[in-house]
Amino acid sequence: MARRRPFSAYARTAAIAALAAAISAFGRAAEAEGVAVTCTNPFSGASWQIAIDYDRKTVDSNPAMIDEAEISWRDAKDGWRYTLDRKSGALTVVLASATGGNFLHEQCRLPN
Repeated sequence: MARRRPFSAYARTAAIAALAAAISAFGRAAEAEGVAVTCTNPFSGASWQIAIDYDRKTVDSNPAMIDEAEISWRDAKDGWRYTLDRKSGALTVVLASATGGNFLHEQCRLPN
């Protein structure tokens, strides 16, 4: 019967480093999923969530421009344009149309 060699200190250190790297990568992947933000129509009370991914610079998978003051994006499905004020949570939605379009004003609760 072959005798089993114990793990060397080098092999043990390498295994621990590999495990730590895998755990770290899993944590980064979880962060990359983004932040769920709840927005509410102040008149009707209807609410919904948007997913903001700061690493990928997307909102609900749509490309977004993200800076310290605001986040803006265009929804590819309906063509509406959104601007979210990062300080107040005010969300402005612009619905373009041949008759001039409309503006909607919503309120979002951003995480601290």
